[in-house]
Amino acid sequence: MSSIRSNRRMLSLGQLRAQIDAGDIDTVIVAFTDMQGRLQGKRLHARYFLDEVVEHGTEGCNYLLAADVEMNTVAGYAMTSWERGYGDMEFRLDFDTIRRLPHLPCTAMIQCDLTWMDHTFVEQSPRRILAVQLERATADGLVALAGTELEFIVFTDSFEQAWDRGYQGLTPANQYNVDYSIVGTTRVEPLLRDIRNAMYAAGLDVESAKGECNPGQHEIGFLYDEAMRTADNHSVYKTAAKEIAALHGQSLTFMAKYNQREGSSCHIHLSLRGADGSTVFWDEERGTRSALYEKFIAGILATMADFTLIYAPNINSYKRFADGSFAPTTVGWGTDNRTCAVRLVGKGAGARLENRLPGGDVNPYLALAAMLAGGFHGIDHDLELDDEVTGNAYTSGRPHVPTTLQEARDAFHGSALARSAFGDDVVDHYTNMADVELAAFNAAVTDWELRRGFERM
Repeated sequence: MSSIRSNRRMLSLGQLRAQIDAGDIDTVIVAFTDMQGRLQGKRLHARYFLDEVVEHGTEGCNYLLAADVEMNTVAGYAMTSWERGYGDMEFRLDFDTIRRLPHLPCTAMIQCDLTWMDHTFVEQSPRRILAVQLERATADGLVALAGTELEFIVFTDSFEQAWDRGYQGLTPANQYNVDYSIVGTTRVEPLLRDIRNAMYAAGLDVESAKGECNPGQHEIGFLYDEAMRTADNHSVYKTAAKEIAALHGQSLTFMAKYNQREGSSCHIHLSLRGADGSTVFWDEERGTRSALYEKFIAGILATMADFTLIYAPNINSYKRFADGSFAPTTVGWGTDNRTCAVRLVGKGAGARLENRLPGGDVNPYLALAAMLAGGFHGIDHDLELDDEVTGNAYTSGRPHVPTTLQEARDAFHGSALARSAFGDDVVDHYTNMADVELAAFNAAVTDWELRRGFERM
């Protein structure tokens, strides 16, 4: 991982070793991001980490990339099964990702790639899927820069209380719309401040915190960075925010659609630069978008329906796609137009696109990989950019994004574009993930059914 921006809050292996020797670190978390976008791994005693793991590595069961949200072993994955014995994967430590986690006593974290025991990459790993697309960028002399904007809803109830109540009847941290409200965010500032400061100390570059529309809904923003580092930081932040909320006796959710009000988004900003830092998305002489930028946008739009499963990976994701909700429903682009799936902002070196399709439940590695693959498809095939949406994209008549997980699953599974970009093994793996979720949901009896049918049917 190259360094456009140095960050002295991140640790080198030598610095980590010194802090362990001094007794300042006694626990090292080694973690990878799973299919659902969650950090998984283990806590190692720091001395064992130095004496054994740094040189020889550590392993974990390969079911970790073939389980559902509840960590059940499920059928249908080619890479692992009962018949194959559920063997190990190696956690390949990325020593560029060492950081302190100040909200946890004497704890550091290292993020990992996954390899098989013969040291070949696990191609279905989200971090590997993004790495493959970044290798393409590097081969073309390009660097991908990205930022993710995660919204979440805070409740005064603890996670344990929320569980016991079946996640019903919880008390949001605000009782009304606090979008940009200073008074509203002050109500939640003890928690927001702790998250901001802990994440800054953990190596993230914090921009700001602001209220959002749904009661208790907030967003903490971070400065853009190289795409892999942004995805790594995203995973750390999402985990740490929940941990810090728990330390406050509160809970928060990144669900795409918690209730009937506004959902929680994860708008993803992306731009390309030359390897020398030059601007490639803007034509300085003409003062407008470059031809490469327009082809890149066209490619993202052309692949958006096929790749929606990546941007919206859960049953709940599709509840967020509602007209007039600031969540997009159609495939179109516009200049600073928040009704569009792709919003263009900035000029010159700041020119970038914002993908507004993903929700707070998105896996950042997969989403960024899909955006890059789509953009490269546009460049490779010299795609022309469709006309801009200048008004309300909800009523523009543009093609609709898939409206259900089943529809998105079918589009992804049958997509020649997806198979060309990611390979059959990856497409089939994440198709099976969707199949598992669909089967679980279709077998569940929901509270909606009980309310409507218990007495009245």
